[in-house]
Amino acid sequence: MKRKFKEQEETAQNNIDKATENKENTYNTNNTSTDSELNGPITTNSQNGEFEELDTDKMVLEVKAAEEKLAEMQDRYVRLSAEFDNYRKRTLREKMDLSKYAGENLFQGIIPLMDDFERALKHMDIIPECVAVKDGIDIIYGKFSEFLKQNGVKEIESLNTNFNVDLHEAVAKVHVEDPEKKGKVIDVVLKGYYLQDKVLRFSKVIVGE
Repeated sequence: MKRKFKEQEETAQNNIDKATENKENTYNTNNTSTDSELNGPITTNSQNGEFEELDTDKMVLEVKAAEEKLAEMQDRYVRLSAEFDNYRKRTLREKMDLSKYAGENLFQGIIPLMDDFERALKHMDIIPECVAVKDGIDIIYGKFSEFLKQNGVKEIESLNTNFNVDLHEAVAKVHVEDPEKKGKVIDVVLKGYYLQDKVLRFSKVIVGE
């Protein structure tokens, strides 16, 4: 009985010794693998497995190229913005001018009627029997003149003013004795008119010399 018990005890001890030995072997194996991994060569993600150093000169060139590209784009943006602003102002001015001088052709056709009214009134001044007719035409002429003024049409004041090629068209030159009348308009053959600040028709005048 005692012998059997002792054999069982020795068997158990042997099993413990084997387990301890296996545990130590496993531990040594793990440590060796870890040391091998720690002390092994350093690898990278490159295709050749070699360590790639950062090329600082290349990075500087790339940054410089990007800055130049950005400056070019900013300059282009400023130019386009300026061109668009000029285009907007020009089109706005053209629209204003179009609205301002919209009736230019119409008034150029109406002005000769004013000339006819004035001629008729001058002829009636020398005929006493036409007083009543003259008064009626005078009223119509006044209303017509007021209509033109309300629409920006006004007469160019030319008589006794200095001859101006921007306003006058000389149809004749007449010798004058008075030095003060030389180079001035001494008679108006046909009245000129403005439309707003633009010459609608030049005044046809006689100039003293």
